[in-house]
Amino acid sequence: MKMDDSELERAIFALPLEEPPTGLRSSILLATAYRPAPVFSLWDLAALGASGAIAIWLVALLVLGGGSLFVHTLGLIGSFASRFFSNATTLAWLAAGGATAIWLSLFTAPQPAGLLSYRSRRRAGR
Repeated sequence: MKMDDSELERAIFALPLEEPPTGLRSSILLATAYRPAPVFSLWDLAALGASGAIAIWLVALLVLGGGSLFVHTLGLIGSFASRFFSNATTLAWLAAGGATAIWLSLFTAPQPAGLLSYRSRRRAGR
């Protein structure tokens, strides 16, 4: 049995189509390609959320327990941090990660901005 879709394709192409609304292409481009960058990135929002959570925790800690509990908590955090960062293996992994991040940022070629504007002008002319 030979499958031939030419008749089906002709029937589909013979259907009367409506014209798209005026300004459809420009509204799609404004919503996608030309959309302005968001004010805050994901990292900014995470940092703001963490800062807010810490601030609320500190206020609740001072209201509920007073100063002595706060000082004791800070002492525990300091002792944990000193034990954490005095471990040679942890410091080696942090140094390796930092060196890798610096190496990747220095030797990874970014996309040239001039070519991006050229590509968008060429597409707009179609």
